[in-house]
Amino acid sequence: MSGYLLEMKGIVKKFGGVPALDGIDLKIRPGECIGLCGENGAGKSTLMKVLSAVYPHGTWDGEILLDGQPLKAQSIRESEAAGVVIIHQELMLVPELSVAENLFLGNEITLPGGRMDYPAMNQRADALLKELKLDDVNVVLPVSNYGGGHQQLIEIAKALNKNARLLILDEPSSSLTAAEIQVLLAIIRGLKAKGVACVYISHKLDEVEAICDTIVVIRDGKHIATTPMEQMDVQQIIAQMVGREMNQLYPQLERGIGEVVFEARNVTCYDTEKPERKKVNNVSFQLRKGEILGIAGLVGAGRTELVSALFGAYPGDSEAEVWLEGEKIDTSTPLKAIRNGLALVPEDRKQHGIVRDLDVGQNITLSVLGRYARLTRIDREAELKTVNEEIARLGLKTASPFLPITSLSGGNQQKAVLSKMLLTRPKVLILDEPTRGVDVGAKFEIYKLMLELASKGMSIIMVSSELAEVMGVSDRVLVMGEGELRGDFVNQNLTQEMLLSAALHQ
Repeated sequence: MSGYLLEMKGIVKKFGGVPALDGIDLKIRPGECIGLCGENGAGKSTLMKVLSAVYPHGTWDGEILLDGQPLKAQSIRESEAAGVVIIHQELMLVPELSVAENLFLGNEITLPGGRMDYPAMNQRADALLKELKLDDVNVVLPVSNYGGGHQQLIEIAKALNKNARLLILDEPSSSLTAAEIQVLLAIIRGLKAKGVACVYISHKLDEVEAICDTIVVIRDGKHIATTPMEQMDVQQIIAQMVGREMNQLYPQLERGIGEVVFEARNVTCYDTEKPERKKVNNVSFQLRKGEILGIAGLVGAGRTELVSALFGAYPGDSEAEVWLEGEKIDTSTPLKAIRNGLALVPEDRKQHGIVRDLDVGQNITLSVLGRYARLTRIDREAELKTVNEEIARLGLKTASPFLPITSLSGGNQQKAVLSKMLLTRPKVLILDEPTRGVDVGAKFEIYKLMLELASKGMSIIMVSSELAEVMGVSDRVLVMGEGELRGDFVNQNLTQEMLLSAALHQ
């Protein structure tokens, strides 16, 4: 025996003749946590879909050995029966079913005669969630009653319920708060101690550093290096991922900032569940021409609600007075906001940014389709010309503009959404968590694009949960807390402590 739980040898996976994986090797021992690192589009998720039989045996070349024996799974159910369980980046929960029903979906406990044994499932679900420190979840309520962070931990409980020997976590912390991330890392440490092997995919390299024993880096579908974490630091991981040293995570560009061009007055948003409660309470601010304004704050501070209300996209009742270039404008709906010079790249690109049934090119031109309308038809040639120009301008990695948008990595989907909104030629661009689920190389490209747009006179509002990012690219920072504006700082000698202090206290 080799001592390895799993070995992947020479894995090759092609899409339309183009190799997404080109001879990848991966080995993992029981109780080991491997950090699988690479830029968006490097092939990380594809490799894990091969391992978990999302892509069944026979659709790829190479060999997978589990306990030294070939694993030739034809379905996810077969790979799970072997003990390989994947938690995807997109949650696989059914919102209308209860938490317990989700945990046992496909593995229900039944009574003689085939009826569901709900008391047994509820009891087991309760015990599982208590193991994960989720004491505030009622397992009989629909999973839709709980937020993204809770749902992510429920997804992990679902995997543990399948007796995983190898757990694959694909961007597990993208929707978690700092406290929830610590719970997640503690869970993984507990699993490792029990001999469960883990593959951890995350763009948050501080988490990778904290939890992983070995770092495997892939780039453009090829294996670059396998190194013990104790011999690495975050900067070395980044250098291997992007193929170059990135001494500066935030690009610099000298530029001037002009007069006030945009003003939001008395923005108020009412809670959709409890209309007497305000999620945003009478917030006003100004924005200058060519300025990048960061909006910081803790989870639940009201940042997303604020920018949604400015764009006419807040789902509940809201009030906002919006001025652009000295004139009051109507932004009561997204269409009116776009026509009046605003654009929003939303926080949840899967739900609000892309149209999953359309291809890459159709998603990019969606906001300006009227430009290509010729009486009763669309000028496909002119549309394709624009699409190819946009793909080149944003460095969007896709083998073809006709591929489904869902076939792209998260970072490339984000670039497509950004491109779609930039085609409307906005005067004010609002970016809500623009680099969530995006690797360091793609982040750098997005920051660079933001600076270039600002240098040409576009005004940018950026909401971000990462304080380092807010400070790295913003000219000025607004801090929100409990729906109120707690601070307005010029970004000179600004520290994370100052921003946190403002967020936590009046």
